[in-house]
Amino acid sequence: MTSSLKSTTLDNDIEGTMDLQELSKSDDILEAMNKELQHLEEESVTRPFGLFIWKSPSVFTAVLACFASIGGLLYGIDLTLISGANLYFPKDLHLSSGQESQVVSFMPLGGVLGALMIYLLNESLGRKPTIMIAAAFYTIGGILEAASQSYGMLISARLIVGVGVGIELGSVPMYIAECSTKRWRGGLVSLYQLMINFGMLLGYADSAIFHGVPGNWRYMLGSCCLFSVILLVGMIFFPESPRWLMRRGRKVDSYITWKKIRGFEEREEKEEFFYMEEVVTEERDEAAKRVVWKDFLIKPRCRRAAVVSLVYMILCQFTGISSISYYMSTLMEKSGLSPDNALYTSMGPGFVYFGATIPAVFLMDAWGRRAVILTLLPGIVIGDFITGFSFLATKTSVKEGIYVWGICTYYLFWGSWGPAQWVITSEVFPTYLRSHGVMLNGVVNMLSNFATAYPFTRMLSALTPTGLFCGFYAGICVLLWIFSFLFVPETKGKTLEEINAIYNKSHWDVCRENLRNGIEAFKDIIHGNWNRVWVYQRG
Repeated sequence: MTSSLKSTTLDNDIEGTMDLQELSKSDDILEAMNKELQHLEEESVTRPFGLFIWKSPSVFTAVLACFASIGGLLYGIDLTLISGANLYFPKDLHLSSGQESQVVSFMPLGGVLGALMIYLLNESLGRKPTIMIAAAFYTIGGILEAASQSYGMLISARLIVGVGVGIELGSVPMYIAECSTKRWRGGLVSLYQLMINFGMLLGYADSAIFHGVPGNWRYMLGSCCLFSVILLVGMIFFPESPRWLMRRGRKVDSYITWKKIRGFEEREEKEEFFYMEEVVTEERDEAAKRVVWKDFLIKPRCRRAAVVSLVYMILCQFTGISSISYYMSTLMEKSGLSPDNALYTSMGPGFVYFGATIPAVFLMDAWGRRAVILTLLPGIVIGDFITGFSFLATKTSVKEGIYVWGICTYYLFWGSWGPAQWVITSEVFPTYLRSHGVMLNGVVNMLSNFATAYPFTRMLSALTPTGLFCGFYAGICVLLWIFSFLFVPETKGKTLEEINAIYNKSHWDVCRENLRNGIEAFKDIIHGNWNRVWVYQRG
């Protein structure tokens, strides 16, 4: 059974609508699918596995997104646990400064390997099993980290953890995006960044709890296993992405899953399901005739999506967020704090970072992606300048106070702005290329992470802390703001299939439209019409 439903368009050929005749036809198709489902159930045909215990689809989708986002919590814990453990394991294992840097920064290299596995795992097994495999790598790596007796064993464990990071950082946002309604997709995907930040806070707290325990760094690094096991076991009871099921030709399974996580009570849910079926089926049939990897080069729509997402991801990492998190305790020491006080003080910025992400869950869909990005990036620059100039203070207490103020400011704005990278990555690619595109983004993310983390101590020495924060990191933020202003389109309130129309426009058409809208927004700001710039409403 196939749907012949076609989407008419409004708002520059983006919004899909149905007339009464089409809606009636869709109801007939829905009734036919219900009969087919009933027949299959009577014959005990295999259904997509998942424990559907919530009757409300909206509640179930929110629970699904929250639970899958535990993958982000694991990433966040690792970012900060290594910061605290780094104060102790080099002495216990008698590591040189070079070996210490490698242990801290080689996790992203494992992440590159994990990211390279995203396409194969997601396409062959599905989103859900891929997330479970990532959790298994986390668990194995965490156990090996805690049991490490040498440099070789510890760095191997870090690489294994990195594989888990590389797999889940692409798979979790993609899974959430493919299961979410367009009205809440930005906010639900932003939960991933929220959980990263919550994980970072837990990592700081964990490090502080174990700081006085013999062999403390082993407990720190091994504690992530608790959450990885929860994710591994818990994902068993959640369904596969309906879009992946449809792409694999499992239409009835896709229908069952959609009915549970989205429902068919509202007209727009019916529209989106049938439009999704039509687009995904067409993409699948077309992709079977060629090598789809070439589409990143020869198809303008795919090439534009890759350019926007990859450049955005690279510049995000070069703002220094990962390096600052990895070396937070070390930077605290440089500001004059003792190792123990550095661990406790790190919790302050951790609280700010976590709390600042909560508004992003609502603003990403209420304001829109561009408004969030362009409004908050200047605040990150201000945080960079405050942090950088803190190192010029001659009095230790003043240096410590200004440094904490600067880092808190940096985290305050980064926390609300950071989710945009995962939202953009998860939604810009067409369904048949989403695994491929997310894999490329994962590789770029991990390579950029490594490129900023591994030489961090040498950059700190060569550029001085003031030059690194005020010059390099702040300069990258300015470049990112300009790139976002010109080339990042707004996707608020669009289904994943409707976004195709946005990226069918050339970069220059998007640039002209963004410039025109930017000039209008600037005029509104000058005249005090702020409610026209920051419009709080759902798409």
